[in-house]
Amino acid sequence: MKSKLNVLLAFSLLLTLTPALLAAEAPKYQVTGHFAVTGEGGWDYLSLDADGARLFISRGTHVQVVDTATGKLLGDIPDTLGVHGIAVASDLGVGVTSNGKAGSLTVFDLASLKKTGEVKAGTKPDAIIYDPFTRHVFAFNGNSHDATVVDPAKATAVATIALDGAPEFAASDREGHVFVNLEDKNEIAEIDAQKNTVLAHWPLTGCDGPSGLAIDRKNHRLFSVCSNQVMTVLDGVSGKLVATVPIGKRPDAAAFDPETRLAFSSNGDGTLTVVHQDSADKYTVVQTVATAMGARTLALDPKSHRIYLVTAKFGAAPAATAEQPHGRPAMVPGSFEMLVLEAR
Repeated sequence: MKSKLNVLLAFSLLLTLTPALLAAEAPKYQVTGHFAVTGEGGWDYLSLDADGARLFISRGTHVQVVDTATGKLLGDIPDTLGVHGIAVASDLGVGVTSNGKAGSLTVFDLASLKKTGEVKAGTKPDAIIYDPFTRHVFAFNGNSHDATVVDPAKATAVATIALDGAPEFAASDREGHVFVNLEDKNEIAEIDAQKNTVLAHWPLTGCDGPSGLAIDRKNHRLFSVCSNQVMTVLDGVSGKLVATVPIGKRPDAAAFDPETRLAFSSNGDGTLTVVHQDSADKYTVVQTVATAMGARTLALDPKSHRIYLVTAKFGAAPAATAEQPHGRPAMVPGSFEMLVLEAR
């Protein structure tokens, strides 16, 4: 009887320690490269091509294409006024940009980077993703509270989906569903990507102002990063909240690496929060990596596990005026850079 009790106690202790042991063995990230990137303008979302060799960077009125190994500028996609994001459809050989101020989407050839078409969107298209399941691009319009669905191969719009809120970033399960954060509602909307209809709205309890969104497709988990310094984890089938973990200030992007089982939040306060998936419903913050102030958007290469961030230095904030009570400081010319983080 005593031996059985000892076995049970040992097994119970193993179950208790296993998540901590797994988290302790998670790879540790560090900044391994700083590359100056020429050109002016602000920035928003980042995207990688299929082999991780090129990083697409939105720069306000154009998109820069940068060699991830050297930081060298490989090309530029002009005339994308107010560009926010870039959807890369590698299997179709095209990309699509969301031009917030122009209210349009630019379709371009991935090889030549030449424009091949333009599609009218809603008001202020912002986040944009490619869904390989339907081979459609979903562009989310922040001010008109809807999504423009595009066939990128034909450079034509195929549908408009009304959303009950202001959409932020989105993710696809590649099985016929697209999920999008609704920033003003603190919700996730589930979209039927084949019928182009909204299936459900799920509350993000404990989350204020969700922005970045990532997905674990194997376990059907959705990771939303929120302005009140939390990452929420939702069940992507039931919509149930399964976990909440602390992150840094001013997050704007999220990613999940299925091989290492790590989720990431890039934060404008100059940190990257690294969260280990101990199990589908249990999560542990394993690292807070010092990056650089303003490095709030990221791109993850799931093959190399490298993470790319961009940022710049800024001068002093201008004096407040009646017209501009919260004036933004000017970017220091020539200070824009790409950061590379690697796991060791």
